[in-house]
Amino acid sequence: MNLRLFKQGVVVLLVTSSLMLSGCASIVSKSSYPISINSTPSGAKVTIKDRRGMDIYSGNTPTYIKLSAGAGFFTKANYIVTFEMDGYEKRSVPVEYGIDGWYFGNILFGGLIGMLIVDPATGAMWKLETEFIHETLSKTAATVEVPSLKVLSYNDIPDEMKDKLVRVR
Repeated sequence: MNLRLFKQGVVVLLVTSSLMLSGCASIVSKSSYPISINSTPSGAKVTIKDRRGMDIYSGNTPTYIKLSAGAGFFTKANYIVTFEMDGYEKRSVPVEYGIDGWYFGNILFGGLIGMLIVDPATGAMWKLETEFIHETLSKTAATVEVPSLKVLSYNDIPDEMKDKLVRVR
């Protein structure tokens, strides 16, 4: 047998099997995505929880973090980003993933193994829908000064102020 022909056959077999044993989204896309998180005012405490309520990140704005797209076999990731700052209302924002269009490329390139095993296992079948979160925090009611009116009886007024009173009829 011709050794050169044998080597070419091995190369063709390796390329074909690597395409058949990989998923299209795994090749073209990714399984974790960067997300930029900021707030107004800057410096708010940020906590990110996964779908089970486990803290996966804690820091301050502005920040930049990579989040996994998958949360298990055929399960997309969901995260809750919570902003907290003294004197401001607490805010929570969801981060969700949708199906990656490259996942359907398995019909042509990755085959059933890519569609049913590789992409669902790696999380590459999911794509981040939000790449940037900017949240404007509102001051809490306790920090907003509201003018008040206080009604006193004549006996509650200090004596040094009684001579400044004006009778209203």
